[in-house]
Amino acid sequence: MKHAVLRAALYLTVLVLAAIAVMPMYWVLVSAFKTSDEIFTPTPRWLPAGLHWQNFALAWQGAAFGRYFINSLLVTAAILVLQLVTSSLAAFALARRRFAGRGLILFAVIGALIIPIQVTFLANFITLQHFGWLDSYAALIAPFAASAFGTFLLRQAFLAVPEALEDAARLDGCTGLSFLWHVLLPLSRPTVLAFALVALVAHWNDYFWPLIVTNRDEIRTLPIGLAMFVTQEVTTDWNLLMAATLFVAAPMLVIFFFTQRYFIRSHMHAGLKR
Repeated sequence: MKHAVLRAALYLTVLVLAAIAVMPMYWVLVSAFKTSDEIFTPTPRWLPAGLHWQNFALAWQGAAFGRYFINSLLVTAAILVLQLVTSSLAAFALARRRFAGRGLILFAVIGALIIPIQVTFLANFITLQHFGWLDSYAALIAPFAASAFGTFLLRQAFLAVPEALEDAARLDGCTGLSFLWHVLLPLSRPTVLAFALVALVAHWNDYFWPLIVTNRDEIRTLPIGLAMFVTQEVTTDWNLLMAATLFVAAPMLVIFFFTQRYFIRSHMHAGLKR
């Protein structure tokens, strides 16, 4: 009886916490279908009186969201590909090769994890200005071509693969990058996909850096476009703002829905120990 009560209390606590976490997104969703008069009422309306799909069309036409979406897609995809390539190669070297200075490099990678990325913004801005890359796709992509988090995470996953497997692969003529491509990456797929999803969400929603280095609508990404959409309104139409917010959030929610299992798999199979 005591265990049943404790379990029920635990489930109830989890449900309450889940409801608190989901509530903001639910309110954005229902508000996107409401009229302006339904947003502010004496008592909250948990469901809209009708589904006003035209809110999405009006919000889409209110700013250059088509261009913002393409920019976000291009920038995020480029960063993701570069980070997967550089992190995989660096993690392979740190996990499976012995060379002078390896410990120092690993220490630098861990140090990069400790330092907040905002600390590097000024140096990156000056460097990009020197190259003449400001207000371009290169300014949005180049500073994030490598990831200390991805390098460390993949290194830990590669370390979990037994060395005997590499010896067997070497006897079959699979060495170097072939072993990385044909053995390490497939065995570490849950961790690779988990890192890809984390990087995808982080750079899709990135606001501060694109705000610093872009001035033209032709280069701006979705989060900046959403902010511009808010500031250009004399009186904020909150239903249209909620619809525009879904433009930014919906792709990541869909991707997360179909890939969330890889987070669990990455913790089960990759681990974070040597």
